[in-house]
Amino acid sequence: MSREAQLHGRRRALLALASVALVTSCGFQLRGRTDLPFDTIFVEGMEYSPFTGQLRRAIETASSTKLAENPETAQAILTLIAESQERTILALSGGGRVREFQLRYRVSFRVHDGKGKEWLPADEVILRRDLTYDDTQVLAKEAEAQLLFKDMQSDAVNQVLRRIQAIRAASTIDT
Repeated sequence: MSREAQLHGRRRALLALASVALVTSCGFQLRGRTDLPFDTIFVEGMEYSPFTGQLRRAIETASSTKLAENPETAQAILTLIAESQERTILALSGGGRVREFQLRYRVSFRVHDGKGKEWLPADEVILRRDLTYDDTQVLAKEAEAQLLFKDMQSDAVNQVLRRIQAIRAASTIDT
């Protein structure tokens, strides 16, 4: 192997080592299991919503918390209050045609124990995305909007789980 090839290999190894050190020093870590503060949780409300199904799957697969069959056997009750998708016009063209929308996705929820203890009072996750619009591509823009809403739904599931996860940190500070 030539001297130049050896130097090139060393540079690559040094660069790889530096990038690994940089990534680990910033606190980056792969998303693992979500450590929820409850052994069992019951999810109520919005039974036929895709959000509810995705949230239940996330609890089952990403945490050691079990889904309870009824609220009486659950350590905590996650009540899903409301979910909405909204479109607001952001910009119009000179001719008065829509050029940009803002998509909003909202989910309201609370966590309690069914005996009067409020673990997390009514809270809301609000997500926004901007979408350019073109009258000549109505079907494509509608499909894009639906993909953005689906992405926001997944984002909202993760945010709800993180907020439930934060209950433990808050309750250990209080005690």
